[in-house]
Amino acid sequence: MSGESDCTRTSPSVGSPSDNEFLPDQPKYVCSLSPDLIAKAREELQEKPEWRLRDVQALRDMVCKDYPTLGTCLDDAFLLRFLRARKFDYDRALQLLVNYHSCRRSWPEVFNNLKPSAVKAVLESGFVTVLPHLDTEGRHIVCIRPDRWTPSNYPITENIRAIYLTLEKLIQSEETQVNGIVILADYKGVSLSKASHFGPFVAKKVIGILQDGFPVRIKAVNIINEPRIFKGIFAIIKPFLKEKIANRFFLHGSDLNSLHQNLPQRILPEEYGGTSGKLDITFWNELLLASEEDFLHDFSQLVLPGDNLPSEALVSGDAEEKQSEEPLRGMKPQLYYCY
Repeated sequence: MSGESDCTRTSPSVGSPSDNEFLPDQPKYVCSLSPDLIAKAREELQEKPEWRLRDVQALRDMVCKDYPTLGTCLDDAFLLRFLRARKFDYDRALQLLVNYHSCRRSWPEVFNNLKPSAVKAVLESGFVTVLPHLDTEGRHIVCIRPDRWTPSNYPITENIRAIYLTLEKLIQSEETQVNGIVILADYKGVSLSKASHFGPFVAKKVIGILQDGFPVRIKAVNIINEPRIFKGIFAIIKPFLKEKIANRFFLHGSDLNSLHQNLPQRILPEEYGGTSGKLDITFWNELLLASEEDFLHDFSQLVLPGDNLPSEALVSGDAEEKQSEEPLRGMKPQLYYCY
């Protein structure tokens, strides 16, 4: 883990020989963070700009040594996501990367043919979207509305696919990697029959991905308009939540004043007592669908025979971070693989 002195660093520097010299040249990384965010990353994530590329090289070397058939992207920008999500602790970042691939390979219903056009019906329903304005901490707000889903139209896994693609798009932004995200879930009109689709199996899978298998910092989950049945839903979810994440759940009921204590009215749509106009899903849908080419080249499609990944189990690792905390900046990744 990044410490306060060089003595904690035993990995090779960027310019030193390594086991993966045979790899193609990596695309040159250029930091897009503002000075304020660089300072925030240093304080909260132990990210030191002067050591950043050395840290990336150390993680790259570990991947090629310990998981030579992982088939992962190895460019600087991609690996930085995992280092930031685990505060530059090499071992935990490596485990997160392995979990990331294990999750993708162990749930084919979600990850096969994963691209925006495949979930267009979910996007058009308004089940998941991203609000156009950031909160006071520079975080995107992912808005989830289960009442927009009709179970007879498609299975719940389609909703999970749309959420996952949304997170993948958001995490391309370095600002999001540092600031994290906030979830706003509106459970208005969720019935017992609809809630029954989110059973323990699905709950465990989804929470396992978000806590231990995806490089995103979830800073708060705001639940509004939750019906009585939500107590049952939360009872299913809570055993799988780590204490730190569980403490970031805020149940507001129908009390919009309570919601506004966490999310300012100026960034919320009128539907939630805000002043930013009607909730419009068009911008986010168009942005995500325009990223089709990115996802067509995504290595989620790659399944290697003889892979040394555990395909069933997710190895848990502490998800992390100190509590603290512009438009989306899309970055099209260039993929490299180590075999």
